[in-house]
Amino acid sequence: MLLRQLEYLAALARERHFARAADACHVSQPSLSAGIRKLERELGVPIVRRGNRFAGLTPEGERVLLWAHRILAECDGLRQDLSAMRAGLSGVLRVGAIPTALTAASLLTAPFCERHPHARVTLESLSSREIARRLAEFELDAAMTYVDDEELAGVRALPLYEERYVLLTPNGGELAERASVRWSEVAALPLCLLSPRMRNRRILDGFFAAAGATVVPAIETDTVSALYAHVATQRWSSVIAHAWLHMFGVPEGMRVVRLADPAAFPQIGLVVADHHPESLLAEALLETAREVDVRGDLERLLHGYLARP
Repeated sequence: MLLRQLEYLAALARERHFARAADACHVSQPSLSAGIRKLERELGVPIVRRGNRFAGLTPEGERVLLWAHRILAECDGLRQDLSAMRAGLSGVLRVGAIPTALTAASLLTAPFCERHPHARVTLESLSSREIARRLAEFELDAAMTYVDDEELAGVRALPLYEERYVLLTPNGGELAERASVRWSEVAALPLCLLSPRMRNRRILDGFFAAAGATVVPAIETDTVSALYAHVATQRWSSVIAHAWLHMFGVPEGMRVVRLADPAAFPQIGLVVADHHPESLLAEALLETAREVDVRGDLERLLHGYLARP
């Protein structure tokens, strides 16, 4: 069995198309197909459901794919280990982040790259469910997500900050001059919020419900950037996580107002798969996260905006 055959299988499972998988592996389609057939012969099991086009993996193929991800990840770890011995840490650190935490990711990735100039980082915006899957299947080294996510398993978590919430509203809005506002008051405003399929929105709905209010936004979107684009028109208000201020700040003609604190704040953390041997890159990111003060940086930013007249 060759590592290349396992790479072919991983690419085929990811692309779900023989030609695209071959392109991803920089080989011809016949070479990729031959490699997978050879893998089937060596293991003595059918791996791919064959037809006129790719139709998925057999149950045995799914099990082989799981082992393929594990073996390829450990080979990457070996290369990183040897590279670190030669000239310092190098390779590609694969990081996922939920959209609401993505805005604060540079507080980790920037100091990481300063400490490890030979390493590179790929950063993807992913749902919490996709993060859990990719960590389990060795497709991510680390992620920024809610640490209380029920779908997370087999991970180690380092808390980074508590997600705080403020009202972002036009300067001339009815609540703009208040020192603080209640959730029930915010529910009556014309709002732009994230869509209900996103964890942040479901958290907010819970806080509104606890205040005896139901919120019906005028605009719903699945990206923070689109939310800001709408709010910047000064036609709508929004409830934002304070980490968003790090990337987007406060649009002209808008201000942030303190919201009544909920009973408990959701916690964002850095999670890494609890695999052995550990990814050197993931361990280096954890070490960086322990040395920087993400919570303090975001709190100081929030207080600075709240203190503005």
